[in-house]
Amino acid sequence: MSAGLPAGPSGVPILETSLYLPVKRFLEGLGFSVKGEIGSCDLVALPQDGTPLVVIGEMKLSFNLELVLQAVDRAAACDEVWLAARASLRGKGRESDSRFRNLCRRLGFGMLAVSPAGEVEIVVSPVAPMPRKDPRRRSRLVEEHRRRRGDPAAGGGSRAPIMTAYRQQALACAAAMAAGPRRPRELRAQAPDAGKILLDNVYGWFARTERGVYALTPAGHEALARWPQPDDALTAATPLRDDSAT
Repeated sequence: MSAGLPAGPSGVPILETSLYLPVKRFLEGLGFSVKGEIGSCDLVALPQDGTPLVVIGEMKLSFNLELVLQAVDRAAACDEVWLAARASLRGKGRESDSRFRNLCRRLGFGMLAVSPAGEVEIVVSPVAPMPRKDPRRRSRLVEEHRRRRGDPAAGGGSRAPIMTAYRQQALACAAAMAAGPRRPRELRAQAPDAGKILLDNVYGWFARTERGVYALTPAGHEALARWPQPDDALTAATPLRDDSAT
C-alpha cells in the first residue's frame, strides 16, 4: 500500500482520480462538457450550449490549504473554480468548518463534497466575484479542451503521461504510418498539424527517410502498442505515391 494514502475498506489506497467521475457526472448534469487534466487543471468544464463560461475543478482527498492555493492559482484562467474532496465519514472534515467555508466564499470558490458512494453535495456555491482574468491562459485551456478528442485522461492524476490533443494527433500519424512511410500531406485528414508534428518529432516516434517522407521509429511502434488506435486510423491515410514514375 502506498505510504501517505488513505485506504478503503479493502485496504486499497484511495486516489484523487476516484473523485473524477462523480464530479464529472455532477457537472455534466448542470449542462457542461467535462474533460480531465487540461493544462495543469484536474478538470475543465465548458457549457454544452456554447456559453462563454470556463469552469475549473481541483480535487483532493480532503479539503486543505493546498487545495485552496491551487484554486487561487487557477482562478485567473476561468470564471468559476470548484474545489472537490471526499466527505469526512464522521462529519468532522473541513467541509464542516465554517471558517474554511467562509474562506472559500470570500475567494469566490465553490465546494463539492463527494461521499464514498459517489454522491456529490454542494457545500458552497461559487457566487463571489472572481479575481482579474488572464485571457491568454484561459484561451489555452479552452483550445486544448476543444481540440482534444473525447476525454482520455481522468482528472487528478499526475504520474502517467497526459493524453493531450497534440499527443492524440501524433498517435494518429503513427497509426497511419504503421504500414509504411508517409508524407505529411497524406496525414492531414487524421492530423491537421501533421507537418509540424513530424518535423518537430517531440516524442522521437518519426524519422525522415528522404525529403518530405517520414517513417515510424521503434519508439513509435512502442507508443502504438501502449496506446492502440482505432482500426480505421491505420488505413485512413492515402498510400505513399511514387513520384519518380511521373
